[in-house]
Amino acid sequence: MANKEVSPESYLKFREFLEKQCGIVLGDSKQYLVRSRLASLLYKHKYESADELISVVVRGFDRNLLQDVIDAMTTNETLWFRDNYPFDLLVKELLPSLASQNRKIRIWSAACSSGQEPYSIAMSVLEFQRQRPGTLRSGVEIVATDLSSEMLKKCELGIYDELSLARGLSAGRREMFFQKNDAGAMQVKPEVRKMVSFRSLNLLSSYAALGRFDIVFCRNVLIYFSPEVKQRILQQIAGQLQSDGVLFLGASESISAASNSYSMVKCSPGLYYQKK
Repeated sequence: MANKEVSPESYLKFREFLEKQCGIVLGDSKQYLVRSRLASLLYKHKYESADELISVVVRGFDRNLLQDVIDAMTTNETLWFRDNYPFDLLVKELLPSLASQNRKIRIWSAACSSGQEPYSIAMSVLEFQRQRPGTLRSGVEIVATDLSSEMLKKCELGIYDELSLARGLSAGRREMFFQKNDAGAMQVKPEVRKMVSFRSLNLLSSYAALGRFDIVFCRNVLIYFSPEVKQRILQQIAGQLQSDGVLFLGASESISAASNSYSMVKCSPGLYYQKK
C-alpha cells in the first residue's frame, strides 16, 4: 500500500513549487490538504509514496504528472449564484447601463472552478433579456478561465450531480435552465452553454489574448496568493477592463494595494470596484 504521508521536507519543497507554478501560497500546516489531494495520483501514476511523487513533479521530469498535480491542487467545487448580490447587481444595475451602448458585452469569470459562476452569469443575462425583450441585441460573451484543464473539460459539458445542483440553485432555475441528457443526467441547456467559452489560463501569465471586458468576476481566488502576486493580478485585470469597467471580488477580499487602479462602489447590499 502506498504511503500517503508527506514529510516536512517534501512539504516545504512542494509549497515552494506550487507557489512558483501557480502563485498559490500554502500555510505552514497544510500537509493534510496536500495528502488528500494527491492520494489518488499515487495509484494513477504508480508511485509508492507521496514523497516520491513530490520529488518527481518538483524536478519536472513528468509533464503529465505535473498537469494532474496542478489540477488536483487547484480544483474546488463552488456554488450557484454565490453570495447572490453580484448577480442581482448585474441584472438590476450593470446590464441596464451597458444595454444602451449597442455593442457586444464581454464578461470574464476568472478562476471559474467547476463552472457554476459563469453559468450563473449566463442565466442572469437570460433572465434580464426575458424581463426586457429586445435588449442586448449585440449579444453577451462570457469567457471563463481556469488553470485546471481537466475541470474545464467537465465545465464545457455542463453536467452536474444532485449534490452540486443543491448548492445554491433554486427549483425554478433548475427547471428553466437544465434538462436531462440521454444518460439521464442533469445538464445545462444548450442556450446557456453556448453563451460561455472556457479557456485554460494561469493567472500568473499574460491576459492580453483574452481582449477587453466590461465586467470581471475574480472571486474567492485572490486569498490563495501572496500580497505581491495579488497586486499584480489586480493590476493586470485593470488593464483588460474597458473604461469604467467593473470588477467583482469575493465577499472577504479587498482591492488593497491596487487601490490606485479602482474605485469602490458601495451598493445595498454588496459592492464592486470600478476602474478609474
